[in-house]
Amino acid sequence: MIISRTLESKLSSLYKAGKIVGGVYLGTGQEAFSASLGCCLDQGKDIFAPLIRDQAGRTGFGEPLIEATRTYLGSVLGPMRGRDGNIHRGRPAERRPAMISHLGTSVSVVAGMLMARRMKGELAEVVGATCVGDGATSTGAFHEGLNLAAVEKLPIVVLVADNQFAYSTPRERQFACENLVDRAKGYGVTGREVDATNLLECLSVVGEAVKAARFGEGPQMVVGKLLRLCGHGEHDDASYVAPELKDSNLGRDCLEVGIQQVVENSVATLDEVDLWKREAAEEVQEAVANAQTDPGPDPYQDDWQAFSSKGINS
Repeated sequence: MIISRTLESKLSSLYKAGKIVGGVYLGTGQEAFSASLGCCLDQGKDIFAPLIRDQAGRTGFGEPLIEATRTYLGSVLGPMRGRDGNIHRGRPAERRPAMISHLGTSVSVVAGMLMARRMKGELAEVVGATCVGDGATSTGAFHEGLNLAAVEKLPIVVLVADNQFAYSTPRERQFACENLVDRAKGYGVTGREVDATNLLECLSVVGEAVKAARFGEGPQMVVGKLLRLCGHGEHDDASYVAPELKDSNLGRDCLEVGIQQVVENSVATLDEVDLWKREAAEEVQEAVANAQTDPGPDPYQDDWQAFSSKGINS
């Protein structure tokens, strides 16, 4: 969580300084929910398809920071070869499919990857996971993907970050049900709800969902109640968010809550937390500096890879 927050703070500064082309999308306030999933998955065999606010989950799942900085800064050495300027990066061969901007579609992608492994006889104790926002649950792609996963009883975990807004559209203009977790029953999947500002609760509930999926209990949907503590992107001032919502329990900063929990449970001292912050700052600065010295894409030298090949997934 600390590494993710530090990285995204730096990316925001680079964006505002005109060093990043395109958009910058932060996960401020969603780190506990996302990181819990990344940390509960097995990097050696599980599948993880993150969304735009899942840097914490990416880091927890083992993605090197240099992959983020190289993508944002247009390095040809990055996973997107300098063709994408923000969050659509991935490593399919390492079970990290690239993020898709058409929200909700990642559910179908992960379901398909799980079915492929089933056909190959490689699905034993494998979990596929993805993250969506409350807005994505209103899309046809989300419905089709989760319905398929339910019918096929796939070991998939879908995290729904109910962060109160789909861009600027509030919950009451998206769906009529009071709690999104109630939709799980309609799909025939297990639904869980968690206070996503509470790190320990997230680790417990998300961990239970991953374990259930891994050992044959079918699809799991976990809804995290929280507030997005930033705009949709760094181009958005989020002026539509009411002050009373920011001051509510939903508006708690999960990083501050997590640090308090870590100290109160004697996992670390405040001095150790400060050390983690300094180490994170150094790691982020190194990743940015390395990416800034990398070459950019050259259209006259690029092979374009317009057609699929065995090497395209590497």
